[in-house]
Amino acid sequence: MSSTAPTDPTPTDQAAAEAAPVPSLADLRAELDRLDDAMHDILMQRARVVAQVAALGLAGKKIPFRPGREAEIIRRLLARHGGPLPRRVIPRLWRELFAATTSMQGHFVITVCEPDPPGGFATLAREHFGVTTPLRVHRSPAQAIAEVSSGAATAAVLPLPVEEEPARAAWWTALLHRDEPRIYVVARLPFWVPRAEGASQAQAMVVAAAAPDRSSRDRSLLGFELPPEMSRARLAGALTTAGLAPASIILRRDPAGQIAHGLIDVEGFVADDDPRLATLGDAVRRPVVLGAYAVPAEGEP
Repeated sequence: MSSTAPTDPTPTDQAAAEAAPVPSLADLRAELDRLDDAMHDILMQRARVVAQVAALGLAGKKIPFRPGREAEIIRRLLARHGGPLPRRVIPRLWRELFAATTSMQGHFVITVCEPDPPGGFATLAREHFGVTTPLRVHRSPAQAIAEVSSGAATAAVLPLPVEEEPARAAWWTALLHRDEPRIYVVARLPFWVPRAEGASQAQAMVVAAAAPDRSSRDRSLLGFELPPEMSRARLAGALTTAGLAPASIILRRDPAGQIAHGLIDVEGFVADDDPRLATLGDAVRRPVVLGAYAVPAEGEP
């Protein structure tokens, strides 16, 4: 097998390079203006296509934003990205673009649970959903979810569940009842990690009155009513046997000892009709798919 070794530039090539004029500052600024105009033309063209999609109503969804598809777009762009522009800028630019074009397609309002004292959730929501998107802030997750249930808000940003949180903060237990409209977890924030210095360090889930859409790399949240004596080890074993190996388990026990609730984070996209849920048997009561989210992208701060 033969190969061609790289050759040194010829004297003619070197002379041509040395003779090429060095662009002036005015020339470079004119080129930047040309590129800005070209990018603006493409943005306007993209907006026209979004308007066509909205007119056709192809998705038939209750909400106009698609967190799974948005995640896939950002992942694809990050995979092809090169050059000196930092990778972390790509999600920031496209998040603003998604927010602007989503608002073109219909009612788009975000509600946020910002506990007292504040934990940076409103800042995180503003970062993800854009600086011009209407944002409403509530002190309790129940208030934020109520706005989604009534249709006053498109989605709610809620604190990430933790084991030691008080009962009023455990918003995920309300989702176990499958009230109408059904509320699902559809995204996790922030989508880009790790966080830059000075950025909100909050971690949150986004819920909406529509089922999550699948991406190429997802995690799912499952909720269970459990016998009060259920141990973490027994629950983990039942899930693993069913092919739903848990990455994390949150257990909440009723102080009266009548029932326990479990919140499980598992790899992959689990739908309501996933056959693995039926194999859990008597280990759990009423397994409920609480939703799914696209796994956040990672890179430099």
